[in-house]
Amino acid sequence: MRRHIVKIAPTGFFADYGCHVRILEEARGLQARGFDVTVVTYPGGADPPGLPIVRAPAWLHREAPRVGSHWRKLALDPALLATALRRLARRRVDVVHAHLHESVFIGWPLARWRRAALVFDYQGSLTGEMLDHQFLRPGSPAVAVFGLLERLANRLPDRVITSSENARRALLAASGWSEARVTAVTDGVDLERFRPRAPADQERMRALRRGLGIPDDRLVVGYLGLLAEYQGTGDLIRAARLVMDRTDSAHFLVMGFPNAAAYRETAAAAGLARHATFAGRVAYADAPEMLRLIDVAVTPKRSETEGNGKVLNYMATGLPVVAYDGPVTRELLGAGGLRVPVGSVDGLAEAVCRYLADADLRRAHGRQLRRRAETAYRWERQIQRVVDVYDEVRPRR
Repeated sequence: MRRHIVKIAPTGFFADYGCHVRILEEARGLQARGFDVTVVTYPGGADPPGLPIVRAPAWLHREAPRVGSHWRKLALDPALLATALRRLARRRVDVVHAHLHESVFIGWPLARWRRAALVFDYQGSLTGEMLDHQFLRPGSPAVAVFGLLERLANRLPDRVITSSENARRALLAASGWSEARVTAVTDGVDLERFRPRAPADQERMRALRRGLGIPDDRLVVGYLGLLAEYQGTGDLIRAARLVMDRTDSAHFLVMGFPNAAAYRETAAAAGLARHATFAGRVAYADAPEMLRLIDVAVTPKRSETEGNGKVLNYMATGLPVVAYDGPVTRELLGAGGLRVPVGSVDGLAEAVCRYLADADLRRAHGRQLRRRAETAYRWERQIQRVVDVYDEVRPRR
């Protein structure tokens, strides 16, 4: 009998970033292996073809996607629980797979009622994310309250999957659990879609450059992801200014949302209007082609707890990568790329300039990172690890 996996996603799935990509690729991979998959999520967002979606009531919908923590979840999460209990009342449920901490409190009643296993996809600290997004301020009494809820959410599932080995070690150290209860399943990458630039791409790349206003004689330094301070967007703009003080051969392509207009103004005020393009939100389906425009990829993410899936897309595209030397980025890149201390804008600029000046180094590091992606980060490999966890936690019937 085909097993039915219910994924709880307390976010406006599908949007083109972060955890949404992980949820989508896991769901597709499970479907390819013969599982039935249903995603229970907020209103809004796109409906990926072939993936059954159950949404909370449409009257709770807002047009703009909300990234990170917000108070509106106090209404959305109970509605999502009620929707899940009502819409799945007559369906067999084998595993409830909860994404993000609040989904554990939604998934736990559903799993116990349907006598299903509960697996928690842990993608970083709840309070850490709230502080990163400036939803909470350090020292606020709310930090202690949400810290208590976070610890409770971590204890409820039958098994926990973390998005990095770093997160696994930190969770085990904080909880004292046995190692068997927590499994690291890093993000993966579709190596057929995210591939290096080929000679056959040349005309299409020229057309894209013209459309974006990128001169033909400049190397492209690129970023694709969320735009926010904890992602290092401000640091990237400051580093770009330092790079342009040293060379006129580069153009910065910044792709993502939210806050694109505000950061575009910041870049213009820094004198980068002719050397920076802010492309706005890029659909996940278009991301592989857009990344093939890039000569040097940058990820100045400051967060110490969250995953960093964009790095894998860079690697699979065969790009040399400049990154802040956080534990997750270090884990993904291994010995590849150029890593600089977190917060070092001078270091970012120096590493970018090093790549711009050395085509052989760009090619060598790009090939090295592509091989690492092929060896360690295929989605097929990561999905098998998820299936192994499902096999270990049987329904409670």
